[in-house]
Amino acid sequence: MPPRKIVAENHATKLFVLDTNVLMHDPTSLFRFEEHDIYLPIFVLEELDNNKKGMTEVARNARQASRFLDSLISESTHNIDAGVPLQTPSNKSATGRLFLQTQFITNELPANMAIGKADNAILGVVMFLHNQQPKRSVILVSKDINMRIKARALGLDAQDYFNDKVLEDTDLLYTGVLALPQDFWDKHGKDMKSGPQGEHTFYNIQGPLCRDMLLNQFVYQENGGHPFYAVVTEQNDNTAMLRTLTDYTHTKNAIWGITARNREQSFVLNLLMNPEIDFVTLLGQAGTGKTLLTLAAGLVQMLEHKLYSEIIMTRVTVPVGEDIGFLPGTEEEKMSPWMGALDDNLDVLNKPNDESGEWGRAATRDLIRSRIKIKSLNFMRGRTFLNKYLIIDEAQNLTPKQMKTLITRAGPGTKVVCMGNIAQIDTPYLTEGSSGLTYVVDRFKGWQHSGHVTLQRGERSRLADHAGEVL
Repeated sequence: MPPRKIVAENHATKLFVLDTNVLMHDPTSLFRFEEHDIYLPIFVLEELDNNKKGMTEVARNARQASRFLDSLISESTHNIDAGVPLQTPSNKSATGRLFLQTQFITNELPANMAIGKADNAILGVVMFLHNQQPKRSVILVSKDINMRIKARALGLDAQDYFNDKVLEDTDLLYTGVLALPQDFWDKHGKDMKSGPQGEHTFYNIQGPLCRDMLLNQFVYQENGGHPFYAVVTEQNDNTAMLRTLTDYTHTKNAIWGITARNREQSFVLNLLMNPEIDFVTLLGQAGTGKTLLTLAAGLVQMLEHKLYSEIIMTRVTVPVGEDIGFLPGTEEEKMSPWMGALDDNLDVLNKPNDESGEWGRAATRDLIRSRIKIKSLNFMRGRTFLNKYLIIDEAQNLTPKQMKTLITRAGPGTKVVCMGNIAQIDTPYLTEGSSGLTYVVDRFKGWQHSGHVTLQRGERSRLADHAGEVL
């Protein structure tokens, strides 16, 4: 007896066969394929079952995917063989159908491919569907690069899961900085109004470039000895208001003894020192000064301006090398090996003072250290931070969901600073385009209480800068 047709052929729509890692990365992927159909091999369900235990993000996603499948099948009045409609559960965002493997499929794979391995079994299902419906596009969707290579080697279509990506090309990511062309004032200076605004000067301009400006975006023009640096404070269609900045490269404006060494660092300090900005994102490679500037601004606003009661610092604990096992001690002591960057920067900020001597320096360091709390991400859920200065380091390793969990902890009077380098992602399944840091930079741009700067120049040492270029 020939095997029955699993799917009613519809050549206009595609049939996507999902690998397990797609569901474990994004359980809502079931509802992300619009008018196309989805097919789940039986091995995918078994792998979901094998990965459901534990408190990791992958285990949580596996459980959520299983719940989605359970509700889809239990609420559907359709025969599973005919496919479960996704239109109602997805609020009409997906109009295709979900098919589960309901029959035993034996498809001839090359003899040298191991039988019984889940990946190969899924490839066998894709090959069976491809042969059964030659006129329809059958595509394997997997986050596993080697799985996709094997599929293509067998003559099957395969692709990555793209729906989680905020941007296809991270070169297009918002930098927070806009260079003004040399003829900017000729085109935008007509009918311009300007005047003092506190310690700064405002410029009310209109012209075509104003449409591209976003709130709290920094604009600059290098004119020889008289550079122009400003921030966009208002934007409406083809008009905008620019306000000049505080020059933090000058020693009179030093923050905890730290002065900005370049244009972007001065922009960063303007964001960090502005109490109207609740959320700051900083991108940049190692040595651009992200942690140092953030800590300096936090210490000044906590100890001198009394804006915040304490600094809270957290980061994702993803080891670069082999894990060193369980660490003894309290939450703070367990996190301290991950916080070497904090201690290194405190050494820079707590410069020796000849008047106070070594004892005075040690006392100052202990005072500062007592006001900086190190917290683990694992215990953030359910908390609310009031009047805190929250620093999220290495934020490129967070998923968008984890980022949302953290940022929504902020209560009244709290400032959140996220920083990281999207070129250094250590978490499996996350890429530059799908990182939580990329996600918040893109989603928060243009909000009046948030700001972003991408730092370009390393300021660590000539050795570090040269190593960054040649290695």
